[in-house]
Amino acid sequence: MPDLALPDDGKLSHNIAHFARALRRAGLPIGPGRVIDAIRAVEVAGFTERVDFYWTLHACFVSRPEQRAVYDQVFRLYWRDPQFLEQMMTLLLPAVRGVQEDRLADAAEKRAAEALLDGKGIDMPSRDPDAPEGEDRVDIDASATMSHEERLKTLDFEQMSLTEVAEAKRMLARLALPVRPLLTRRMVGDLAGRRIDGRRTLRAALRQGGEVTRLSMKSPGMRWPNLVVLCDISGSMSQYSRLVLHFVHAVANRKGQGWAKVHAFTFGTRLTNITRHLKNRDVDAALKAAGAEAQDWSGGTRIGTCLRGFNRDWSRRVLGQGAVVLLITDGLDRDDTGALSAEMERLHLSCRRLIWLNPLLRWEGFAPKASGIRAMLPHVDSFRAGHSIASLEALGQAISEARDSGEKARLLAMIGTD
Repeated sequence: MPDLALPDDGKLSHNIAHFARALRRAGLPIGPGRVIDAIRAVEVAGFTERVDFYWTLHACFVSRPEQRAVYDQVFRLYWRDPQFLEQMMTLLLPAVRGVQEDRLADAAEKRAAEALLDGKGIDMPSRDPDAPEGEDRVDIDASATMSHEERLKTLDFEQMSLTEVAEAKRMLARLALPVRPLLTRRMVGDLAGRRIDGRRTLRAALRQGGEVTRLSMKSPGMRWPNLVVLCDISGSMSQYSRLVLHFVHAVANRKGQGWAKVHAFTFGTRLTNITRHLKNRDVDAALKAAGAEAQDWSGGTRIGTCLRGFNRDWSRRVLGQGAVVLLITDGLDRDDTGALSAEMERLHLSCRRLIWLNPLLRWEGFAPKASGIRAMLPHVDSFRAGHSIASLEALGQAISEARDSGEKARLLAMIGTD
């Protein structure tokens, strides 16, 4: 690997500090202490080889596996990449090339590009950046055809920039998930009730010498159900699960919207209960604590094994009294499909409604070809997309309408015709 092109003498520490600032804008938790450690590490390790310099800074700035891709892209773009401007065009102005699929560019590259550009729009030159001044420049008008908020609601979570993710989190914090109360078998006093409350009527009569002067009435009582969220945090679901958990945190901490309790679990290769972390009013602190406890974040997926653990250890504790279960996963699992189907059936029988949110439904040509999806689909009440703010807003209908099945019937028909 060629030697690294270094800045002028005396400027290296400043460049490392600016590099750390770009990483922080890209989402890495880097403070002044890490910057000082990085400068000292480079002084000790030297910087004659690019690969040594890369791994020295990597050791100081990267603390979690999911941060590696972002670090790699920021490093490549920041430290004297000769194709920097061309890559900015590729990542931030995909419409220039007229290719629709370019909007699905790698999330790590997009975050790196925006971090280096401070998340602000720029006028990209249509000529060689080294060309003499005074030549014509082409300004690109990227005006939206709809309001920014409406566009953001329908935008895929994985396509969002850093600025859009921050705005989406604020919008998710305002979302509500209303639910209707459930009728109970226990009767309560009600002046407008249709059934006579014999006990209350007789007690009132005894206080008046045994004379019945008024009939007391009663009706079934009302109670609120529990909400149980099972969220897949494997590598393919990482970006979706982060924003979904922001939404779940808002639901868990918003009073007066109906839910008795909100329980949240994450799963990848193992099941983790993060309910107590969501009680923290600070969403960033809550999700940081949840991420620290869920050691399998951005790892593999063992849906069947994790559902078996939930059914065995937690279902009787949290699924009583008509709980609603939200299952957020893409269904891509390598476990035994027979065991997965059995655990899904048991989960379905243990709750009042089981709603599956799958981000893969964002594709128009989606078909239930994966064995895991085929095993799970028959055992859910509703099968819906879960890739955008709009899809989370539509959850209220799936919860309130008992007959709502989303895309389940259509996809089951596709399975039947195979």
